[in-house]
Amino acid sequence: MDRRSLIKHAGIAGVLSAAAAPAVHAQSAVRWRLASSFPKTLPTIFGAAEKFAETVKALSGGKFEVSVHAGGELMPPFGVVDALQGNTVEMAQTASYYFTGKDPIFAFGCAVPFGLTARHMDAWMERGNGRKLLDEFYAQYNIVSMSSGNTGTQMGGWFRKEIKTVADLKGLKMRMGGGLFGEAMAKLGVVAQNMPAGEVYQALEKGTLDATEFVGPYDDERLGFQKVAKNYYYPGWWEGGAELEFFINKKAFEALSAENKAIVRAAGAVAARDMTAKYDAENPGALRRLVAAGTQLRAFSKEILDAGYKASMEVFAAHEAKSPEFRKIHQDMRAFQRDQVLWSKFSEWRYDSYIAGLKL
Repeated sequence: MDRRSLIKHAGIAGVLSAAAAPAVHAQSAVRWRLASSFPKTLPTIFGAAEKFAETVKALSGGKFEVSVHAGGELMPPFGVVDALQGNTVEMAQTASYYFTGKDPIFAFGCAVPFGLTARHMDAWMERGNGRKLLDEFYAQYNIVSMSSGNTGTQMGGWFRKEIKTVADLKGLKMRMGGGLFGEAMAKLGVVAQNMPAGEVYQALEKGTLDATEFVGPYDDERLGFQKVAKNYYYPGWWEGGAELEFFINKKAFEALSAENKAIVRAAGAVAARDMTAKYDAENPGALRRLVAAGTQLRAFSKEILDAGYKASMEVFAAHEAKSPEFRKIHQDMRAFQRDQVLWSKFSEWRYDSYIAGLKL
C-alpha cells in the first residue's frame, strides 16, 4: 500500500472511529428510587444510602441518579422486600433479618446469634460462599444484594432494670431487630417485639417495652434510649457483626449497561466502607458521653451468654431439620467461621488484648 493510500484509509478509519466513539459512551439517563428501612436521623445507616446515591451520580457524570427515601416515605420500613419483588422500586437499604418471617434464611445476610464479626462477615460474603449462596436464595424475591456496611459488634441493649440472671429475662418485653435472635430469646422467656427504630423511644417511655437493642452508642444516643432506660448491656451476642444490605431489583439491575452495573457496585463498596468507618470513629466518643450522663454499663453474665448460646444452637438445629437450604448456608458459614476464629487467635485478638492493657 503506497503512502497516499495509507493516509486515505487511515483518514477513513479515524473518521469512523470518531463517529463511533460518542455512541459507545452515550447512555440514556437512569433514574432509580432507593427505599430505606431507616430514618434520616441515623447518619450512619441512612447516611450510607445517601453516600451511595452521591457516588453513583459522581461516577456517572450525573447521568445516573438515585433518589433516597427514608423508612415510611414510599412504603412501611419493613415493606421493602415486597416492593422489590413487585417491581415497585429499583432498590432498597435494609437489614435482611427483618424478613425472617418470610424465611429464616434471610437472617444470614445480616447477623445470626454467635455469628461472624464484621471482618469475618466481609470475608465470607466477598471471598467465601456467602454472597453467592444468598443471592441464589434472594433470586426468588427478585433481589441482587450488596453490602451497605457493617456496624461491627453491637451492644446488648438498654434495659429498664438490671439483668443479673437468666430468670430476670422471663416475661421481659424487648424490641429486637429481627432474625433468629428473637427465637433464641423466646426460649429464655423474653417476649420479642419487632418494630422500626423510630417507634422504640415512645414504647420504652410508656412502658410498652422493658428493653430494646438497636446498634451501639452513636446511634442509640441519637435515638435517646439513655433517657428512658439506664442499664446498657454488652456484648450483643446476637450481632457479632451486623451487615446492612443494599437490595437491588434484579430486573432493574440486569437492564443496566455494563458501565452502570460497575458504577452501582463501586458506589456500594464506597458506601459500605464509609459506614463501617463512621461507626468505628463515632462510637467511642458517644459511649463516653452516655456514661458521663449517667448510663450504667453492664456486662452480660457468663450464665446468660451460655444460656443464649445453648438456646441459639437449638434454634439452628430446628431450622436445619426443616430446610436443607438453611442447613447448607448455616454449615458453610460455620466452617468459614472456624477458620477465621483460628486465624484471629494469632492475630487481631491477641494484639487487641495486649494493646487494651496498655496506657496509650
